[in-house]
Amino acid sequence: MSIEIKAPTFPESVADGTIATWHKQPGEACSADELIVDIETDKVVLEVVAPEDGVIAEVLKGEGDTVLSDEVIAKFEAGAAGSAAPAAEEAAAPAGDAEKVGPAARKLIEENGLDASQITGTGKNGGITKEDVQNFIKNGAQAPAAAPAPAAAAPAQAAAPVNVPAGERVEKRVPMTRLRATIAKRLVEAQQNAAMLTTYNEVNMKPVMELRKQYKDLFEKTHNGTRLGFMSFFVKAATEALKKFPAVNASIDGNDMVYHGYQDIGVAVSTDRGLMVPVLRDTDVMSLADVESTIADFGKRGREGKLGMDDMQGGTFTITNGGVFGSLMSTPILNPPQTAILGMHKIQERPMAVNGQVEILPMMYLALSYDHRMIDGKEAVQFLVTIKDLLEDPARMLLEV
Repeated sequence: MSIEIKAPTFPESVADGTIATWHKQPGEACSADELIVDIETDKVVLEVVAPEDGVIAEVLKGEGDTVLSDEVIAKFEAGAAGSAAPAAEEAAAPAGDAEKVGPAARKLIEENGLDASQITGTGKNGGITKEDVQNFIKNGAQAPAAAPAPAAAAPAQAAAPVNVPAGERVEKRVPMTRLRATIAKRLVEAQQNAAMLTTYNEVNMKPVMELRKQYKDLFEKTHNGTRLGFMSFFVKAATEALKKFPAVNASIDGNDMVYHGYQDIGVAVSTDRGLMVPVLRDTDVMSLADVESTIADFGKRGREGKLGMDDMQGGTFTITNGGVFGSLMSTPILNPPQTAILGMHKIQERPMAVNGQVEILPMMYLALSYDHRMIDGKEAVQFLVTIKDLLEDPARMLLEV
């Protein structure tokens, strides 16, 4: 029975996608629900699986081709007997490694002429991730020289060592991924189309740190291993501040200002493919444990490329944490159509004047970038001060004062 393989149904905010990787070729055996192709969109990589046991009869859209929502990309023969993976793939990734190498890792392996069998995988079921390949290269790995390959399949230049001799001036041109190109476009548009301004403040993190130190073991035990981090405090503080200053929780739609009667906070997550912003829904009814467990899940799925469209749709406010990378201060860029974004930074011990005495305190700079068309400077400053006050006296979040 012939079945049409179609691209997924894209949401209205996604116009089209690009065929990233065909994991199965025409005539190759497929099992039901086995991954056959990755489709990259502006936001996520979508996986398309085999509808039944059978084979791909014909590929209508090749890698790099643009596809529309629900467009037919291949013909599938259900119940047909197929062949094993082509010999060329087996040679490139012996002992079933082709199943364990992700698309980004495979591309890096091919670009550097590496042997996948020499790389230790740390991903799911021993899979090789992009970080595994990068670490392999960083540790001085070279392309395999002992195992000769056919001249036509691997020219001598492709097998050049990864380590470049001193004095060499090497350049490498790599096209932007679809996600990276979209991020670049949106960041430029955000600065061109908004009256963006940033206000700064600093917060004494000692009260939160002491509270976390006192209860983190009990918290983890009570909430099935969920760890108590700092982000949940910032999410809850931002939620209370957004209730007091609805303009910061609004968005601009043409000449209309849209005020949201709920708080959906996006949390920036760094992945191999770029920055993604999955959204915490209705944060006003989420507990600290709910926030922490959801963020941990976002991070895990982001690293595995499993974040879906629904995870990143909407959002009324965004928090980004450059402090995890060591940033002391930065100016975050708006995430349109939102009107504000909060930037967290590194906790740094500094001498501070407290009641006429000098104390060494763990301080963090906070940055709030906002659209001045929607938010006045007074509101932006008061919003940031509210977050500062809540974090410096966490009991106020419980009392909602």
